[in-house]
Amino acid sequence: MEKQYDVCIIGAGVVGNAVARELSRYHLRAAVVEKESDVSMGTSSRNSGVIHSGIHYKPGTVRAQLNVQGNAMMTDLCRELKVKIQYIGKLTIAQDEEDIQTLHSLKEQGEANGVPGLEILDAEQMQKIQPGVGGIKALLSPSTGIICPYGLAIGLAENAHANGVDFYLSHEVSHISSTGQGFRVKTVAGADLSCSVLVNAAGLYADRLCRMLGITEYSIYPCRGEYLILDKRLQGSLNVLVYPAPRKGGAGLGIHLTNTVDGNILIGPSNEYVDAADDYACTAQIIELLKKEGHELLPGLSTSDFIRNFSGLRPKQTPPEVKGFKDFVIESRKDVPGFINLVGIESPGLTCSPAIALMVRDMVAERLPLREKSSFVAERPGRVGFFHELPPNEQAELVEQNSDYGEIVCRCEQITKKEVLDAIQNPLGVKTVAAIKYRSRAMMGRCQGGFCLPRIVQILQKDFGYRPEDYILNSAGSRLFAGSVR
Repeated sequence: MEKQYDVCIIGAGVVGNAVARELSRYHLRAAVVEKESDVSMGTSSRNSGVIHSGIHYKPGTVRAQLNVQGNAMMTDLCRELKVKIQYIGKLTIAQDEEDIQTLHSLKEQGEANGVPGLEILDAEQMQKIQPGVGGIKALLSPSTGIICPYGLAIGLAENAHANGVDFYLSHEVSHISSTGQGFRVKTVAGADLSCSVLVNAAGLYADRLCRMLGITEYSIYPCRGEYLILDKRLQGSLNVLVYPAPRKGGAGLGIHLTNTVDGNILIGPSNEYVDAADDYACTAQIIELLKKEGHELLPGLSTSDFIRNFSGLRPKQTPPEVKGFKDFVIESRKDVPGFINLVGIESPGLTCSPAIALMVRDMVAERLPLREKSSFVAERPGRVGFFHELPPNEQAELVEQNSDYGEIVCRCEQITKKEVLDAIQNPLGVKTVAAIKYRSRAMMGRCQGGFCLPRIVQILQKDFGYRPEDYILNSAGSRLFAGSVR
């Protein structure tokens, strides 16, 4: 049976969810359609988690404008959604005279974009901010911040859902047709949706979605970046983010050190073009390169400090032989009325996401009347952070109210049973191990689930009646158990 909507958004990454949340303010029937089993399973969760200042992009471009605008919106947005954010600043480091010229160019560019507080520092000034950092000069950008990227995407989605947006997870789009009055969207899982406005926020698959509607001028070239995660023993080693001065023709901003809001440090990303939009492989060669870079930037590193690696993919519009960057494509197609097309939203897409949502909202308003809902609730329930971060008196009060707060399930991250239960019973109804991990931080510590995964398995069995075949890592084909034995 066909389900009718005013707006359908294809893609539940941070941009698609930001659009959904913005549109949920209005009297619209809206839906998000996503091929993965959860939101934020692609580019949106596999990145450095940096809120960029806006120094890297040419003045006058869509990318530069939305970067600075999105950066300014993040504090209020994260307060409403209960998402951690910290504006800790960034040092972009020069190692030679050529790099110094790059710093001056970035400063001029950033000031033209409206980035506040930019300052070029000498070696002594750098050392006061970040003792032990190498280099001869640095550009300080104090409005650079860090955020939990999947936390933001999940927060946007859950708030949009609470305000009436439907989410179709595990629904890969198989066919789109233009009806003259709008669009009909069919999925592999059997959903049949119609809508007046269709938003392409499919990220790495945006070009494929375009081709379903006969739009052939765009191509996405996946570019893989690998990372290493460092143990929390090194928490406090970095006061600011540390980036190298970018080199001309690169596909990214270079391998750098990045704090996370939860206390780890990331080394990465590398950049390597790959053929497939789902090639998240991690390679021995790049791991060794990242370890080498990490030792140069943090000489005190030991082998035991590397606790995990992962990779992400950038949806680049520039092919391997060109590299570099193209401006974002954010367009309301005149040749396909009602189709709002977002292509090539790579870095700083995370930072830009709330500003992109406003831009898309205005495009939707050209097609549909937007009347604000008095029932819209901007605040997401809950609190910022985790139980172990609370003062002892607040912890004691919570344990008195609910004894599940008194049971530690994840020893490394100090995550309680109540937090695991909340993650299992998430508002979107996602029932995977990855969903528990991303929402609670259980299994993200030094042992990477060695201690807590068996306990989570027991909780799912005893409290929720899980059978061996019900335990899914992140998609239908990723079962944890093949069956049971006597």
